[in-house]
Amino acid sequence: MTLDTNDKYALVRGLGLIAAASVIIGNVIGTGVFFKARIMTCNVGEPTWVVIAWVAAGLLALAGSLTYAELTAMKPQASAEYVLLRDAYGKISSFLYGWMQMLIAKTGSMAALAVAFAIALNSYLDEKLGYTLFSIPVGSSSIELTTLQVIAIMAIIIFTTLNSASVAVSGKIATVLTFVKIALVVLVGLGAFMFVTGGSFENFGMTAAGAECLDVTESQRYGHVNYSFFAGFAAAMLGALWGYDGWNQLTFVAGEVKDPNRNIPLAIIGSTVLIMVLYVFVHIAYFYVLDPTSIASVNKDVAVANVVLAKFFAADAATTLTGFAVAIFTMGLVLSSLGSLHTSILAGARVPYAMARDRQFFSRFGTLSINGVPIASLILQGAWAILLILSDSIWRLYDKENALFDTLTNYVVFGSFIFYALITSTVFIFRKRYPDAERPYKTFGYPVVPVIFLLVTAWLLIQTLYDDTANSLIGIGLILLGLPVYYYLNSRNKNAETENGDQ
Repeated sequence: MTLDTNDKYALVRGLGLIAAASVIIGNVIGTGVFFKARIMTCNVGEPTWVVIAWVAAGLLALAGSLTYAELTAMKPQASAEYVLLRDAYGKISSFLYGWMQMLIAKTGSMAALAVAFAIALNSYLDEKLGYTLFSIPVGSSSIELTTLQVIAIMAIIIFTTLNSASVAVSGKIATVLTFVKIALVVLVGLGAFMFVTGGSFENFGMTAAGAECLDVTESQRYGHVNYSFFAGFAAAMLGALWGYDGWNQLTFVAGEVKDPNRNIPLAIIGSTVLIMVLYVFVHIAYFYVLDPTSIASVNKDVAVANVVLAKFFAADAATTLTGFAVAIFTMGLVLSSLGSLHTSILAGARVPYAMARDRQFFSRFGTLSINGVPIASLILQGAWAILLILSDSIWRLYDKENALFDTLTNYVVFGSFIFYALITSTVFIFRKRYPDAERPYKTFGYPVVPVIFLLVTAWLLIQTLYDDTANSLIGIGLILLGLPVYYYLNSRNKNAETENGDQ
């Protein structure tokens, strides 16, 4: 079965249930589950509250998933989120969503994942890969090209090429790498309970008071005189939601899922539940092995999971970080980064494709290959992600601590949740506007579930705007930069239509 035909070829429904679920899980489970425990412990102070934050964020993602399942099954088209916004709120809203995805969200994530892969690979090989190829002095600093950048760029090129094959091949690759991710989380969790001596559930009765908690805002830092629990919990929730980010991933390739009426709801809901269970399980394992102060004091560049795994073999794990388990875990992180990169490339290319098919972007990007793959869109996003990686050295002249692509993606997190809320709200619009439309799946708990999602999202947005006003406004500004582009393209299309009409 095919959908979204163009002059010659059509998108192919080549993703079965397991592959569809893998697109979600493979994108969601990245590095957040292994790194976020530190800052979340600094935010709320107590292990129980960290776990509650993961559960609450998981339930919020599940509420969104339940709603998205109805919407996406009703409109199983390429980049379904774009389509939903367009049909509910008009083309400006859908264009700004697509602009954000192309300019920053998807491409910035690709750049970050590719660099994370290069860093993890370098770590696995005892730092033997990292060196500077050339350097251009600029004042007291310099612009550099490093081997890690080259490795990251090659990763993007390789996986863009792999995604240029059929979607069925991409789905199989996603499935294999997703099983690696699941095995990695299970390894850490089970290992903590089975092989670590000295672990105790008494750690759940302790707090992180006294932990240094570097780079954590005062109002969000447990134990600080300016600390606010609501600000801290909101920050912890946002950290957890970053770990769940990607639960909506299947909507990008909804037009390529086999039997979408059945498989889309099952994949979206089932994946979200599985991920939530894995996340909660592994965080309970973290606090079983380490007390909250130890977790809050872990170096921000070191995965908490690394410290836990080192306990398998080293008595002084917090300083040695040695052992066979750590080597396995590091290699697992390498493959995990590749898995997320692969699914991000697969899904992201459908955004410019859908926009081009809707005459909201250059028509070249609305074409498909003989295999039913939007290769032009794949090349576009890959080239932009590579440019972000290459531009990072210039950005470092301004900000030595934070990468360009990480900074950009942090800016648009606020905007992303605005779009999540808008897309979720379309369920009410379509229920009223098209009451008799075919709905293979209807949102469980409607209207309560989507209302809860919208209320909690609104609280998080308001709290974030209050706590981090500057970055939130910058994120909105970056999204609104798409308005002149929208009007330019719209004017261009109207002129082309007028010329064609005159002929």
